[in-house]
Amino acid sequence: MALSQTDTQTGFARQLKNWRAARKLSQLELAMTAGVSQRHISFLEVGRAQPSREMVGQLAAALDIPMREQNLLLSAAGFAPVHTETALQDPSMEAVRRALDMMLTHHEPFPATVADRAWNLLQANAAMGRLLALVGDTDALWNRVGPDGERNLLKLVLHPEGLRPYIGNWNEVAAELMARTHREAEITGSVALRELVTVVSDYPGMRPEWTLTQWGYRPAPVLPVRFVRDDLELNVFTTLTTFGTPLDITTDELRVEAYFPADETTDQFLRLLAA
Repeated sequence: MALSQTDTQTGFARQLKNWRAARKLSQLELAMTAGVSQRHISFLEVGRAQPSREMVGQLAAALDIPMREQNLLLSAAGFAPVHTETALQDPSMEAVRRALDMMLTHHEPFPATVADRAWNLLQANAAMGRLLALVGDTDALWNRVGPDGERNLLKLVLHPEGLRPYIGNWNEVAAELMARTHREAEITGSVALRELVTVVSDYPGMRPEWTLTQWGYRPAPVLPVRFVRDDLELNVFTTLTTFGTPLDITTDELRVEAYFPADETTDQFLRLLAA
């Protein structure tokens, strides 16, 4: 059933108001950033004015709305989406795949992965496979975490039958990962991220406060992780890299996570493991 003009106005007004609230901006602050009057913002938020396609773009830029959600905002205003979503294996994405392969290869002998915004694993270098193999059969590990065949990195770390028993500072790691994921779910409005947070929050041992909104929260620049198995202890820290100028929804949501040795012992062990 086609949406009426009233339906689109109401949907756009609600989304605009929600995005402004998520960014903690007043109508005046948004108006100044977008280069329009506060009165016009007010009219848009109550459905008294209908935005042009260009106005939707201005507001999306001012609110720093991700590409996927920009399409939803455009649709709510009655316009066709403008951002495409191309499968990573599509021939047109060859340059992106080549760049990802280069990043993963150059990071050897240290682990690195590529995931989408919802932490679903897309690629991993050989070093990541070697690291996971230290805790046993890798396929069995993934099957315990995702019996449906899904390979999700957040579930891998937080699931009680995943890497949790082998992370010495698991509480600190879990708290930071949940804060990051919950914050990104709020910032992006991603349904997939919200569903993921709900699923992992039900795992045994997860703390309710980890999914509370933390005003003023800023992600740590690096995340220290201590892997422990029997007499072996590896200390690493991880960083996340995103594409700075994405031209497609897929590249906009790519996350490259790189593991770096935090001490000489770990550095030498990972190098020997690759020999």
